[in-house]
Amino acid sequence: MSNTIGKLFTFTSFGESHGKGIGGIIDGCPAGIELDEAFIQSELDRRKPGQSSIATPRKEDDKVEFLSGIFEGKTTGTPIAFIIWNQNQHSKDYDHLKDVYRPSHADYTYQQKYGVRDHRGGGRSSARETAARVVAGAVAKLVLRKKGIEITAFTSQVGHIAMTQTIESADLSLIESNIVRCPQQDIAEKMIKYIQQLKKDGDSIGGTVSCIIKGLPIGLGEPIFDKLQARLAAAMLSINASHGFDYGRGFEGVGLKGSEMNDPFVKEGDKISTKTNNSGGIQGGISNGQDVYFRVLFKPVATISKKQNTVDIHTNEIELAARGRHDPCVLPRAVPIVEAMAAITLLDLYLTKS
Repeated sequence: MSNTIGKLFTFTSFGESHGKGIGGIIDGCPAGIELDEAFIQSELDRRKPGQSSIATPRKEDDKVEFLSGIFEGKTTGTPIAFIIWNQNQHSKDYDHLKDVYRPSHADYTYQQKYGVRDHRGGGRSSARETAARVVAGAVAKLVLRKKGIEITAFTSQVGHIAMTQTIESADLSLIESNIVRCPQQDIAEKMIKYIQQLKKDGDSIGGTVSCIIKGLPIGLGEPIFDKLQARLAAAMLSINASHGFDYGRGFEGVGLKGSEMNDPFVKEGDKISTKTNNSGGIQGGISNGQDVYFRVLFKPVATISKKQNTVDIHTNEIELAARGRHDPCVLPRAVPIVEAMAAITLLDLYLTKS
């Protein structure tokens, strides 16, 4: 049922937005890794709802409880099971959606595919499920850090407001200095004001999250069907509201000549490097030792309080102004999710390489 990702390092998630809880099972994690629960909780805190004026007001502590696979603070090499209990569901807020298909939401497709759907907060299609991904990603990060691999994501564009700094020139230490998680402060302020206005209007907006991976060794990724960029793209496009992926110069490279896009090889001491990194650290589907960087496009949140035309399950045309608690923009909370999915993917490929 496609609830599992990975081959050697695997993660299976379970749970719904308004069920008793959400959680997951991690299998294939190397033994002897010190499980830094404070770090894992800090990653969850970056994703949890109710953290700022531009996030959903739903209040969840998102405290993770580990059930297995840990002994005396270290991983044992056996399956790691965990759960996050839901504590602040307002299911009655969604009663008016029981027989209604929200425009561009999963309501219609879930109903047609399964013949049943959980209308309370979207059920399994809710972004609430991504909290479990952040736990698995945090565990993967702990392993990758021992290998010298660091993953950093940030908001680079909201609607028409985009950073003017490049991913190479941005001061990544400033990402957590503002609620939109953009390292360019003047742009961040414009993003925040724009999102706040849309929230007042009952509307939503999308944008892009950029991610850079440092310390990745040469050789991750397999030819043809398991290319590094293909695995990353699949992971990123599994995130709620994601609508696009590119890496390196990406779609910007359309207007470049080969002589402008190619990365010339150079000698650095006794090693080979590249003069530029337009390839985004990936060539032939395999990491080349340079920084890997990519972008993920997120669409505007589908559930908005602004009036929209739609139909109900009886095909009656109606006008809908949705109620409930929703993000006007997913970007700030998507940042740790992008990092988590990148970590899960990279650790799985790293173990395959080993």
